[in-house]
Amino acid sequence: MFTSRYKAAVVQMNSQKDLEANLDQAYKYIRNAAKAGASLVGVPENFAFLGGVKMRIKHGDQLATQIPKFLSDTASEFEIYLLGGSYPIPASKGKVFNHATLYGPEGEELVSYNKVHLFDVDLSESEAYRESDYIEPGDLELAVYEDEVIGNWGLSVCYDLRFPEYYRKLVDKGAEILSIPSAFTYTTGQDHWEPLLRARAIENTSYVMAPAQTGLHGKNRKTWGHSMIVDPWGKVLADGGTEPGITYAEIDPDRLEEVRSKMPSLQHRRW
Repeated sequence: MFTSRYKAAVVQMNSQKDLEANLDQAYKYIRNAAKAGASLVGVPENFAFLGGVKMRIKHGDQLATQIPKFLSDTASEFEIYLLGGSYPIPASKGKVFNHATLYGPEGEELVSYNKVHLFDVDLSESEAYRESDYIEPGDLELAVYEDEVIGNWGLSVCYDLRFPEYYRKLVDKGAEILSIPSAFTYTTGQDHWEPLLRARAIENTSYVMAPAQTGLHGKNRKTWGHSMIVDPWGKVLADGGTEPGITYAEIDPDRLEEVRSKMPSLQHRRW
């Protein structure tokens, strides 16, 4: 259990296919959040590159080299913990992993995770997604980083949010804060985003930190926004709305302990 409160920030972005422009924008947000006193800053899924399928595969090697260096250098420069959203790295058979990371104040990678659940859905005749066409699912390994400063963080990405059993396993391994960087679709986000985030917080009596993409990406893809930080009682502490920017909230170990004591549901499980 961590012992001190700290300020956390979620960055909301409207990333496009220009890597340098996205990194420049992310750097400015992270810098501003650090200057505002945030000890931990999170950026969203695909924060550095949100281009088409072929482009992600074509530029996979470049992205897998340049983005980790950016995250390491930026975390070190501002001496913060940096949740690196997610980004593509090469996998086998011409596919990529959707790779999430957490970096420490000295620029070291603390933990990483390759997204397991892939978004293969048909929302309408004109809106369908097939992540399995270009993403390879990660191994069924739990990514939890235990830390006395920021608490125990469990990593996930976007569509994982719909699978409560995954988060219960993260909490069984010690997670106290659930990280869910996302690029949630506008169609599903309207009805599902906040209820799912609050549900994961409530049922696991854990903080939830969810930096998100927002707005139109290219001509056809639209994301919901509303980056959130939710406390273990399910209270929304921060909501980023629909514009790019930064929102803040306090992560408080006393609040975590209070909720887990008041509502000890994790101790009452029968399965």
